[in-house]
Amino acid sequence: MFQKSKEQAPEKPKLHPRNQHRERYDLKLLTERSPVLAPFVTLNIHNDETIDFANPAAVKMLNKALLKQYYGIDHWDIPAKYLIPPIPGRADYIHHIADLLCASNYGKMPPGNKVTCLDVGVGANCVYPIIGSREYGWSFIGSDIDPVALESANKIIEDNPFLKEAVTCRLQPNPMDIFYGVIQKDEYIDVTICNPPFHASMAEATFGTARKVSNLSRKKVTKPVLNFGGQDGELWCEGGEAKFVGNMIRQSRQFTNSVFWFSTLISKQTHLKGAYEALAKANAVTVKTIPMGQGNKTSRIIAWTFLTKEEQKLWRDTRWNTF
Repeated sequence: MFQKSKEQAPEKPKLHPRNQHRERYDLKLLTERSPVLAPFVTLNIHNDETIDFANPAAVKMLNKALLKQYYGIDHWDIPAKYLIPPIPGRADYIHHIADLLCASNYGKMPPGNKVTCLDVGVGANCVYPIIGSREYGWSFIGSDIDPVALESANKIIEDNPFLKEAVTCRLQPNPMDIFYGVIQKDEYIDVTICNPPFHASMAEATFGTARKVSNLSRKKVTKPVLNFGGQDGELWCEGGEAKFVGNMIRQSRQFTNSVFWFSTLISKQTHLKGAYEALAKANAVTVKTIPMGQGNKTSRIIAWTFLTKEEQKLWRDTRWNTF
């Protein structure tokens, strides 16, 4: 969607209160910080500066500018046709997870240097680790089944010194596994995050993208260029989001004592019922559903733990509150 006028959309109230992207994009500031964005800035019908969100090159340059301005990323690039994530939404997930950890620690944010987050499907963009390490000082493990994506993520880490001590990338050697093969023996993870593949087939992904790009460009598009990019494994998997999340829940049972909170995004509300059923079957001790929203789009995070109250207290006292 094109930017609305300042009078119409001064901020995005559905975003988390700590999200740095609640206000309209300051394109003047962003182009000053990242001149590569300037050629993609135009005036909309309200005579306000905007970019064409149906243009993948414009979206990519906007991301470069946002990451530089708000997260100190001087060098960020991804291979052609890989997913370009919407930064405000990714930041929202991180902030909500921070609240979850805070609520699990007597209302006090755990020290950042004592929190390890596993990003399942870190992708070529490495955006979740960038935001989480910069905003909260967390350490990250980024896993992916795609060696090219991991090569790109590692290049971003190498090119931005503050990420070197904070982020480690690991190849998931078996596409059918989610945690096994990534979480090492005697390793403890405070929280896992995931943006699962949404669609159940490439045809479905193409149709969904055509509809989105048609809305953005205000004309019918039948053969879209992916405005946010995306490889097959980033956009779809057999059974789509519902099956992926169900598999994640079942496999999380193998790591009941290694992880405090598991979490994942759920894009479609109708997928919640199946997730809840899988969690009940897996004997999750506590399940939380956290609503999220950006503009007209709504989604949610579902988080679960297998730790009892006593085990959670032991985790807090031995990992987060040691001095």
